[in-house]
Amino acid sequence: MVDNLFCEKLNWFKENEKPETVLVIADNQELIKIIVAWTNLKVRIADDLTALSGESENEIWDWLWKNTKFNLSELKLITGTSLSETGLKDKMNPLIGNRILYPDGTINSYVQRYLRERVLKLFEAKPKKSTKKTG
Repeated sequence: MVDNLFCEKLNWFKENEKPETVLVIADNQELIKIIVAWTNLKVRIADDLTALSGESENEIWDWLWKNTKFNLSELKLITGTSLSETGLKDKMNPLIGNRILYPDGTINSYVQRYLRERVLKLFEAKPKKSTKKTG
């Protein structure tokens, strides 16, 4: 039942995403690495949720994150960063504050689409030269 409250509150944020969040990470490889690693990290809801102290958007967002458990050392390892854990947390703050990382291990869908489009561009087929001789 408590997990339902967490999911219900989180779903509201997912249903009200802002596309301009993509601008926070566009062409920032360090933030992109954190985002990709986030989706591969074990993230879970706290066993005993704290009380929700208010109903404002920011209070609910903070509550969701206070009730999110993940291993920062593991994230550092997966990211492959040379940052300290404190430095990594500092880099995560704008990703959390701009609602790019979600406290269930997923990411903003606009950011996800942006990253997929970048990957597709990397794999775009170049025109092949014909190996047949003409003449």
